Amino acid sequence: MRAAGRRLGLVPTMGALHAGHIELVAAARREADAVAASIFVNPLQFAANEDLARYPRDEAGDLAKLRAAGCDLVWMPPVEAMYPPGAATVIEVAGPSSGWEGDARPGHFRGVATVCAKLFLQTGADVAAFGEKDWQQLQVVTRMARDLDIPIRILPVPTVREADGLAMSSRNRFLSEAERATAPLLPQVMARAAAEILRGAPVAGVLAAGQATLRAGGLAPDYLALVDAETLRPLDAPGHTGPMRLLAAARLGGVRLLDNIAVG
Repeated sequence: MRAAGRRLGLVPTMGALHAGHIELVAAARREADAVAASIFVNPLQFAANEDLARYPRDEAGDLAKLRAAGCDLVWMPPVEAMYPPGAATVIEVAGPSSGWEGDARPGHFRGVATVCAKLFLQTGADVAAFGEKDWQQLQVVTRMARDLDIPIRILPVPTVREADGLAMSSRNRFLSEAERATAPLLPQVMARAAAEILRGAPVAGVLAAGQATLRAGGLAPDYLALVDAETLRPLDAPGHTGPMRLLAAARLGGVRLLDNIAVG
């Protein structure tokens, strides 16, 4: 493809694909002549207390969805191809990896940065599409590629949501029927909080009230925070001149929901 002068787009995934992933393929297609997707459940980004074996897998279904979406190539390496015996190098990204998911899942972003760097270099892709749903991951990968001078453009793609506002995620399939009915409370609370912050309400009070509403509705929030969109530094007052983001993580049954929205 490169010999023919074709630009390559990359969609890194861990499989269990849904409509959000297919939108990443479409976004990459708009930016490149050919699209490759990778499917690799990366053990390096799972903490010791997280169940790697429980992560959903559907190889046949994933391949059918990618074929229907017009994906040209699929790279499905085994673990030993990505991390051969004796491999001794990992990538640590400071800055945007600090706090939030970095605190909740120690070592997670080390695994994300390492596997993404390897995928970028293996494929030589010109552009890689990442969903905005995992906002902190997007900032970590963008910073890593920039700092290491990897010649790839990171393409942010807006979060794809269900009709009731819930952000699409491979883990949503683990929600019970009752939990699935409760889950949209998270984006609803975030939307109200963002509107109140823009109206000038005290940030700390808005965030505390939002967490209380989540708890009353049956969710257990890990955090609900207003941050600088690029650095992820927490903001405690309105009037910030740069882009802002509202980040949230909350547990519902055995599922941990992540979401974020732009503020302003």
